[in-house]
Amino acid sequence: MARELVHYGIHLGLPVLVAFLAYPGKKWFALAILLAGMAIDLDHLLASPVFDPNRCSIGFHPLHSYPAIAGYLLFLFFRKTRLVALGLVIHILADGADCLLLAMEA
Repeated sequence: MARELVHYGIHLGLPVLVAFLAYPGKKWFALAILLAGMAIDLDHLLASPVFDPNRCSIGFHPLHSYPAIAGYLLFLFFRKTRLVALGLVIHILADGADCLLLAMEA
């Protein structure tokens, strides 16, 4: 239960905090972009089974691969892609925390 709270807390709570604190004048726009970072979970449709609660998505799914993550980090350096990249990095942080907690359960 704690694993799910941490995972989904980061997925949903961190974007709200970032949007409201870092982008107060455009908080709703920023929040929409940050939450759109969850769209990278569409790569789960390529896996069988689509959802496995005991699988670490980092390094398993194409949009959760290490080269993809490097790209998301690189995009943080460019103003035009920063907000999208931040949403993707927050998503990866949430999934990374889930992987860490999953490993601690084993």
